[in-house]
Amino acid sequence: MATTARRRRDPAPHLVLWGLVALAAVMLVPFAIIVLNALKSPADYATSGPLSLPDEVHAQGIVDFWQRVDFGSKLLNSFVIAGSVAVLAVVVSVLNAYALGIGRIRGRLWVLTLFLIANTLPQEALVYPLYHLFKQVDLYDTRLGVIIVFTIVQAAFGTYLLASTLSGFPREVLEAARVDGANRWQVLVRIVVPISRPTLGVLFVFFFIWTWNEFLIPLVLLISDENQTVPVALGILQGQRMMDATTTSASALLGVLPAVVFFLFFQRTLTRGMTVGAVR
Repeated sequence: MATTARRRRDPAPHLVLWGLVALAAVMLVPFAIIVLNALKSPADYATSGPLSLPDEVHAQGIVDFWQRVDFGSKLLNSFVIAGSVAVLAVVVSVLNAYALGIGRIRGRLWVLTLFLIANTLPQEALVYPLYHLFKQVDLYDTRLGVIIVFTIVQAAFGTYLLASTLSGFPREVLEAARVDGANRWQVLVRIVVPISRPTLGVLFVFFFIWTWNEFLIPLVLLISDENQTVPVALGILQGQRMMDATTTSASALLGVLPAVVFFLFFQRTLTRGMTVGAVR
């Protein structure tokens, strides 16, 4: 009884919780500063500085930046590329991992080693070969080319992760499905994918956000203004030093806000996938 009462009065979990809340608050400070400065006028910023509250809401910086870079088209490009990569990379990862983790093909360990090595390659090593390859196959300065590149890159990570997960898939379930007459494709679609859906949801969210934030390869492969993504447009315009502090804050806000909204929208999927993984 004494031990039970002592555990109930243990303050450690509450301290950890408040510590995490404080850490989250600290991490939100830069975002809050960006929002404050994005809603200021240049005169208000020059008078009061970056840490003061705006005297009045001034959204002209957001409007100016949106019109200057044609932000709507950049937003569409990023959504098309990131969304396509997220879906295709998950599909390719599932197919590869099904063959490696459940099919147990010959040379499985060597194939997984190759995927692991592919995950460690820096993008700087890929830019020069991709540039010349895409020039030869007429994929340079196309969204399709970037989608293909990042689908392969993200699927390398997804395959390595899912193959390790599916290697522990219950064999009794697979054998029961085969006894019922299910072929390999039916086992994948009707059994493996539904059971692995939380993990696939986590991969989808990560693939989307990772692809959304990519800068180097889209910068090299997408040179025309109508094909550029949001990070590339932000980097080019800020590098030209053509914006004041409030417009720069507005550009940063518009650049990060879609990814934040996407993350919050799929937060339940992400949490459910991690919880299922922890229970397993």
